[in-house]
Amino acid sequence: MNAPISGSAFIPADLPEPSFADLAHLPGMMPVRSQMLRTINFLKDPLASSLAMYNLHGRVVRRQDFGGWGVSLIGPEANELVMFNKDKIFSSSLGWNPVLENVFPRGLMLMDFDEHRVHRKTLSVAFKTEPMKHYFNELQSGIARGIAKWPNSGEFKFYPAIKALTLDLAAASFLGVPWGPDADKINRAFVDMVLAATGIIRKPLPFTQMRRGVQGRKFLCEFFGREIPKRRGVPGDDIFSQICNATNEDGVLLTDQEIIDHMNFLMMAAHDTTTSSISSMVHFLGLHPEWQDRIRAEIGAVKAETGGELTYEALGRLETIEMVFKESLRLIPPVPSMPRRAIKDFVFMNHHIPAGSHIGITPMVTHRMPDVWPDPDRFDPLRFTAENSRGRHKYAWVPFGGGGHMCLGLHFAYMQVKAFFFALLSQNRIELAPGYKGEFAMFPIPKPKDGLPLRIVAL
Repeated sequence: MNAPISGSAFIPADLPEPSFADLAHLPGMMPVRSQMLRTINFLKDPLASSLAMYNLHGRVVRRQDFGGWGVSLIGPEANELVMFNKDKIFSSSLGWNPVLENVFPRGLMLMDFDEHRVHRKTLSVAFKTEPMKHYFNELQSGIARGIAKWPNSGEFKFYPAIKALTLDLAAASFLGVPWGPDADKINRAFVDMVLAATGIIRKPLPFTQMRRGVQGRKFLCEFFGREIPKRRGVPGDDIFSQICNATNEDGVLLTDQEIIDHMNFLMMAAHDTTTSSISSMVHFLGLHPEWQDRIRAEIGAVKAETGGELTYEALGRLETIEMVFKESLRLIPPVPSMPRRAIKDFVFMNHHIPAGSHIGITPMVTHRMPDVWPDPDRFDPLRFTAENSRGRHKYAWVPFGGGGHMCLGLHFAYMQVKAFFFALLSQNRIELAPGYKGEFAMFPIPKPKDGLPLRIVAL
């Protein structure tokens, strides 16, 4: 019997916690008296701070935050080294655990090596073609209902509106049921859990964000726990039912707790990162309305071929939407930074980095490197044509990660985004509010600071 091997079997029990002295040979930050104050200052503008460190020190940067000392590795080559992880140097579990263990423990991203492989293979049944076609139909009907509720000419804040819609869509596709009267509690629980993940205070003390996040997790664990017995042995097209009945390579069902942990993590990933991604795309389409026109022309061509409806088979023809999506995520990636921990010594760009080091790779910086992306601050979806992409490093664009830990719901995200903009822009245009500043808070997951005020105007 091939029992799953715990990731800890590969991780040294005496893994050290490197100090400044251990990393003193690397370029980067010098010690300060208040790590907390340094972290707070960084969080005011993570993108500007990270770009400044890269411009000052290069692609290997010693850093210090409230968690201690670590190393940032920047650029496509760093992304490939860490994400592909050919030599099993980097632990995703030990990287994410300090951030997520209190609220999203044992999610797929918090597993390593054979354990991760076994669970990923088990969960992948929920993202095969036939279930995806079912989700697609649910998405289309849910998107149409959601957009119909929005003001058709008056100004409103897009971010909370799309956040509510993506939660409803996740409920239909992931659970197969509408949220009903618990919608606000469930939404609040997810929000509290995500905010707790990057809260400065890491213990669930009274009145802290971490306490609210832990309480949100308790609420959702109870919710999923009540539902699991209803799904066991019952055919269902939603992701929850698929996972409740999925078996590993030995034919063994996941335990209730494994299902709860995976559902908590998958719902968070589908809900918050998609909300961020769609908001970023609306932001750029509002600033560059000529791309709305190009998308609308593409939609018209697809409608002419399909008889007016978007079909699952026609998703691949929405190439302009895909290019705008990719460029939006280049400039505002939904996961700006990804942590790992080195479980072995390694060398990168002639720098020796010791085992135990906390490693960060930063898509938000890699995506703006001028030697990889000429004129990097300019919005230009044509960067992603087949011709312009030729020769670009495979790991230059990594909003969904890469290697064995690449986002399991990648194709679901593409499908949802294409279905949303097909419905929204077919007969409407986006107009940003007068005086819109376009400022995004980048951490923990990017969102517009002012809620993205706009109008959806019927054509």
